[in-house]
Amino acid sequence: MAERSSPVRAAAVVTLTLGLACAPGRDAIAISEGTLVLENQSSREWRNVTITVNDHYRGGAPALGPGGRLTAPLRDFQSGFGHHFDRSRMNVYRVRVTATDVDGRPVELAWGRAEGERR
Repeated sequence: MAERSSPVRAAAVVTLTLGLACAPGRDAIAISEGTLVLENQSSREWRNVTITVNDHYRGGAPALGPGGRLTAPLRDFQSGFGHHFDRSRMNVYRVRVTATDVDGRPVELAWGRAEGERR
């Protein structure tokens, strides 16, 4: 016997599909267990990617392709004086990402507290 599709089953499939399509996307910048994850959610390559943590600690990559992910331990971020980010003594309160796309247009992302904002 061939299985027929019921209206309730069809409605459930449509509801599930719409729910997944409308679900909020992931953040482009995330911090988890001492690791920073940056995801290029655009359709264009980013070049000269610079990541600044807490205004002083920097890292980055020469390029990050569309849909690409950069994963870096926080301990790898370094200040201009050569000091490494120390998770045992510091918390991440702000991350700023700058880059340029393939056409030379600036890319800027931010995570955390805004400039001058207090806890």
